[in-house]
Amino acid sequence: MATDLAALITSLDLPAKVRLLTGASAFTLHPAAEIGLGELRFSDGPTGVRGLKFSGGRVVSLFPNATLLASSWDETVLHEVGVLLAEEAMAQEIHVVLGPTINLHRSALGGRLFEAYSEDPLLTGRLAAAYVRGMQDNGIAACLKHLVANESETDRNTVDSVVDEATLRELYLLPFEIAADAWSIMAAYNDVNGLPATEQHHVINEVVKDAWGYTGLVMSDWFATKSAAPAANGGLDLVMPGPSGPWGDALVADVRAGLVDESVIDDHLHRLLLLAQRVGALGDERSWPSPLPLPDSPVRREQLTRLAATGMTVLRNEGDVLPLARSARVALIGRHAVETIDMGGGSAQVNPPYQVSVATGLTEQLGARVTVVDGVDVRTRPVPARDGFLTDPLTGADGIRVTLLDAGGSVLEERFCPQSKTMVGMDDDFPGTVASARLAGRVGVTGSVELGVLGVGEWTVTAPSAQSYSLESSGNGFGEEVLTPPLQTATFTVAAGDLFSATVRLTTAMGLFGLIAFHTPRSTVDVIDDAVRAAAGADVAVVVVGLTEEQETESVDKSTLRLPGAQDALVEAVAGAARRTVVVVNAATPVLMPWLARVDAVLWAGLPGQEGGHAVAAALLGDIEPAGRLVTTFPAADAAAPAWSVTPVGGKLPYAEGTFIGYRGHFAGRAPEPAFWLGHGLGYGRWEYSDVRLVTGDALTVTATVKNVGGRTSREVVQVYLRPVEKDEPVRLVGWTSVTVAPGESAQVTVPTDPRLWRKWDTATSSWARLADGGELLVARGLGDIRAVVS
Repeated sequence: MATDLAALITSLDLPAKVRLLTGASAFTLHPAAEIGLGELRFSDGPTGVRGLKFSGGRVVSLFPNATLLASSWDETVLHEVGVLLAEEAMAQEIHVVLGPTINLHRSALGGRLFEAYSEDPLLTGRLAAAYVRGMQDNGIAACLKHLVANESETDRNTVDSVVDEATLRELYLLPFEIAADAWSIMAAYNDVNGLPATEQHHVINEVVKDAWGYTGLVMSDWFATKSAAPAANGGLDLVMPGPSGPWGDALVADVRAGLVDESVIDDHLHRLLLLAQRVGALGDERSWPSPLPLPDSPVRREQLTRLAATGMTVLRNEGDVLPLARSARVALIGRHAVETIDMGGGSAQVNPPYQVSVATGLTEQLGARVTVVDGVDVRTRPVPARDGFLTDPLTGADGIRVTLLDAGGSVLEERFCPQSKTMVGMDDDFPGTVASARLAGRVGVTGSVELGVLGVGEWTVTAPSAQSYSLESSGNGFGEEVLTPPLQTATFTVAAGDLFSATVRLTTAMGLFGLIAFHTPRSTVDVIDDAVRAAAGADVAVVVVGLTEEQETESVDKSTLRLPGAQDALVEAVAGAARRTVVVVNAATPVLMPWLARVDAVLWAGLPGQEGGHAVAAALLGDIEPAGRLVTTFPAADAAAPAWSVTPVGGKLPYAEGTFIGYRGHFAGRAPEPAFWLGHGLGYGRWEYSDVRLVTGDALTVTATVKNVGGRTSREVVQVYLRPVEKDEPVRLVGWTSVTVAPGESAQVTVPTDPRLWRKWDTATSSWARLADGGELLVARGLGDIRAVVS
């Protein structure tokens, strides 16, 4: 029987209603037994369901990142991901997963693009809608984020994104519109056209809730809400996190003063109770299935390996050097080969059971035929100890031991931290306030090492020798104490088993703290010399290059698309010495490839999750076809793109390129020819197109016959773009489909076009209008490989 939500709301007085509209903690909401409302539990979720802890929580599955999953161009893949994430949520009794991220790749400099699907709104929206269905079919709420115009991270809490109405409607709101069956939406940190995203009456109320008829809940990003009455009247339903915030008594007072009508509060609460009802937290409590696959179970290994490998993209393959012959002697080279980057930084990070490196994955397959050589340094900023460099003094497990103390020196909690870092002050679940912490680990190597500490506070290193540091935040970014805390390192000579311990007196209420440990770096010349010798003695050199969480992270944007460190020089040197050279790019977003013409093959591998090394090996060897297609256009040089700067001027970031972002702007001649177009990807097949036809009806549809003229079964993605007759309208993706075909065989495909891409926003009438008749449909494998034109 449906619960009468209006009656429940009427039974509460105003303070009780308002109390429910701010979180109870970092990731939970207040229960209200008098109306049968249980505690709702939220979790970050772009690449795994982390749980109620920001750092150091339970072990969970680490999925491939969003751009890698999206590179499948396959809604069944994203639906499966939604189902699997729902399982991960149910295993922890989580009701709401904070994802997917559906902001667009406006500029390749955006630091958080790894969390978002694509530069294209239709591709983003359809994939997100599939993810939402998979998750919500299992009674777990998805949350579309971040509404809206939140495409970069620089000054993200204060930047004013200046976007004209047509661009807002046609481009940046379209993914939200397509995926609006999601039960919740998250409002962003930034301002939009002069108003905070959490106070956007026009976007939230007029467009989302009224024009689209959206019945779900709109919550704030964490700490994003800046006001009481303006945010409440602007359509925001829930402030996160709690228990404090700008609503509470202030919002009660604003209602009593007549600044907010109580019916507005009732509507917010109705949406919250509807969310609770949908996820089983209102009335009779839902059941939670058990058992569910563990993060390190064989079923998860198969799923995550397949999902990652399928989305990997073959960008170049001269002489069919890929897939690799199993008899080949392989020189595997690069820091990313031995320390593969499997996830981005910030709130997308989780605590996985393990992370398989490319070196491990390929060596498991080829054994002694693989020679592994470390690469050049790729970071300017050290990270907490990993790969067993520090171990728990009590148990010997990889990680560190942390003891939290109050002001009197009493122990509040002792933690084992497998990632050598811990969060304090955001999601503590014990009484008392942390005043200091002791951190300790045993060093696992002998020789010269760099040891250091991470986090805001007054530090004393007690072993291996006494050191003192005072680390302060720079004040250059919101959440710096959590996302990019200060650090200090020094060089020590140690023996395996030596204790590394330090104490910190906290000078901030909330922050991330940890211990750093790594080998003293070798010279770049020596590293490249070793790589060249290994390459010269092998049948094929596989060089793994990429970015790190310094470039692909929440809160920080890039300044260049160049690979960090001397990675370009490493590739050039290896290509000059090797018989064949394959480059694997371990990055979620575009990088520059000045060596492209001098290597035989390039495999874009994204951030492949906990099974990363297994997935890369499967793709390189052809056990799973890397059938991905790019979801973002790769510029050929820095600034050679329609939209580039992510740095506000006077607090404003104009979206001056309008709807001509990415491939749309390149195709219109507003930027130079890119290195690779959206939609590009070779897979392991070759294709001929024939009998391309236009079928008219309720929606225009394109049919075609595709023949696999290659030597392996392969998957093709047939893409259809509209080139409007209007010169001021950009080319745009209007549909796609995929088909798997055996060698020598043909298949007929049908591609319906989406009517939402045949409209434009008429600013004169403030309404939708249809594009002018005419134009052309381009049937393509990316706009750099157009196979047919249909008028």
